[in-house]
Amino acid sequence: MQRDDPLQEGERIMTICNACRYCEGYCAVFPAMEKRLSFTSGDLNYLANLCHNCGECYNACQYAPPHEFAVNVPRTLAEIRNTSYAEYGWPGPLARAFARNGLGTALLVAALLSAAMVAASMILGGELWSAQPGGDFYALVPHNVMVSMFGSVSLFVLFAFVMGFVRFWRHGGESMADLLRGRAWREALRDSLTLRYLHGGGAGCNQPDRERSTLRRWFHHLTMYGFLLCFAATSVATVYHYGFGWVAPYGYFSVPNILGTVGGVGLVIGPAGLLWILYVRDAATTDPSARGASAAFIVLLLLISVSGLALMALRSTQWMGVLLIVHLAVVMALFITMPYGKFVHGLYRGVALLRYALEEARGEQGPTTRTVPKPQTGHTARAGTRDSG
Repeated sequence: MQRDDPLQEGERIMTICNACRYCEGYCAVFPAMEKRLSFTSGDLNYLANLCHNCGECYNACQYAPPHEFAVNVPRTLAEIRNTSYAEYGWPGPLARAFARNGLGTALLVAALLSAAMVAASMILGGELWSAQPGGDFYALVPHNVMVSMFGSVSLFVLFAFVMGFVRFWRHGGESMADLLRGRAWREALRDSLTLRYLHGGGAGCNQPDRERSTLRRWFHHLTMYGFLLCFAATSVATVYHYGFGWVAPYGYFSVPNILGTVGGVGLVIGPAGLLWILYVRDAATTDPSARGASAAFIVLLLLISVSGLALMALRSTQWMGVLLIVHLAVVMALFITMPYGKFVHGLYRGVALLRYALEEARGEQGPTTRTVPKPQTGHTARAGTRDSG
């Protein structure tokens, strides 16, 4: 069966799954699915972003290929999820351009920014290959210039995130008043911060050899908390600068540098592991067309962490200028592509978890009766599943 319309395929598969319900204990997708008798595009985008792509339901499904029903929940939801990034992204043309070639777009943006910064430094008489006393990078890029550059980009990114959030929320039929439900926020934050639904039903995600492992969950943890620690380092440095008048560079054992170093190490190990998993995991449960966008986000994180750690270690040498330019360019490239690439899945997945918590709090119920489709005669369930019946 051709996969020309992921939404149509998603509606077909969710209808079958809603009749079977064998996988309802694996994650939040299936209880949320059971609350619906039909599936709009908003419903399917919600379920797709609620899915963490552990692959457990695919390996447990008695209707998965080669059965004639050809049920493949993780891949279908991955396709819907990846198209939703462009659908909700703002502005639309930039979101669609990134969707077509995520890795190429991200690396091109980083290269252009690096070239522009090098050219600007040369025009202004900067000495990129000269060591600066104490590793003072503000001697090469003044503090006000750096704040203006990243401040303007951050405002754009923040607005793009807000627009994407509003579009996603309204398309699902939820009201803005529901955002005031504090308990739902607490549950959604708990599920997000613990990566609850990356447990693969309890034993971890399926690896290429069908063995279950928690590696993917740990790599996600290292990436997420590494990023948060680096953000905390920047936040502390901002308080130092504006609150206490303590101007960078700070000592190796200062709070910003300790947070940045620990976070940077996490952002090396986590993304490296995720990049490995991206190319070795079972292709049957993923969307091959989105591999470039996923790789773009992971590669940018790796470049940021490696260049940042190198900059910290070599900040008193002649390499500091070039490393600073590369680091700033890659960070800005990540910022610019955040609302359109793999990073934005954190926003939509968090919003989906919030909506799920709200639905659970409202006690919405699904249909009370259903007809379970029967497999073909002689069909055997996949390894590790119940027998067909």
